[in-house]
Amino acid sequence: MTFSALADPTRRAMLAQLKNGEASVTDLAKPYGMSLPAITKHIKVLEKAGLITKSREAQWRPCKLKEDGLREAADWMEEYRAYWEASLDRLEAYLKTVTTENKPAVRKNIRNTTSEKKTITAKAKAPADRRKKGDRDARKDEI
Repeated sequence: MTFSALADPTRRAMLAQLKNGEASVTDLAKPYGMSLPAITKHIKVLEKAGLITKSREAQWRPCKLKEDGLREAADWMEEYRAYWEASLDRLEAYLKTVTTENKPAVRKNIRNTTSEKKTITAKAKAPADRRKKGDRDARKDEI
């Protein structure tokens, strides 16, 4: 739920605005030119995700960042960051061994492939030339 709340640029901007301190719903709505009901929907999404809290003081509804709101998401990302860094390090080490051990073989295969293409192309052209001669001979017989 946290990541879906953070997916919207308006909600991310609201969180950035709340870094400076608490703000009312109307203060949060000013930069966006949205209606208050639309802003209220964004605020509800942020509340459900546990990123902000909204209190009530008479007519004023101050919103503020929840202190540990992003901690769970950050911890989750940290686990995967460590996993992917280790995986990419292993991949890099493997690729270094593969490229240094097999360089001559790779070049040899490229040369063989090029000469094979020439042979295949020459063989493919030969039947076409025979067909043309055969067509001419058949025409001469008809005349």
